[in-house]
Amino acid sequence: MKIESRIFEICTGFFIIAALVYMFLTQEVVGTTALWLTAGLSLIIGTYFRFVARRLEERPEDNPEAEISDGAGEVGFFSPGSYWPLGVAAAAALTAIGLAFWHLWLVTVGFTLILIAVGGLVFEYHRGVAHH
Repeated sequence: MKIESRIFEICTGFFIIAALVYMFLTQEVVGTTALWLTAGLSLIIGTYFRFVARRLEERPEDNPEAEISDGAGEVGFFSPGSYWPLGVAAAAALTAIGLAFWHLWLVTVGFTLILIAVGGLVFEYHRGVAHH
């Protein structure tokens, strides 16, 4: 996570410099505010990654002396035959169309479908056993 935090800290520095230059060159309020907010948001993300990096053990990506083989092994489990990601994407697209045309009923239907699809994705391999 140290690499990710460093990337966002560099972006924060860039956005601060861009905001200062833009502020003095244009004297325009909306763009200046947007750049300052962008710098603040990237600072929040970078700070979060830095905070999390202290709590995790060092990854091969964070070690400059690491070999490629240090990152070998199982990354995680990804379901090869799951259709739930397609459902999440379709529901998100439906919600975006509803927002684009400002049809609140379509946004409501799309958001409901997003919740159902995310629930299906999360609990796809969950096998509940009733305890009596």
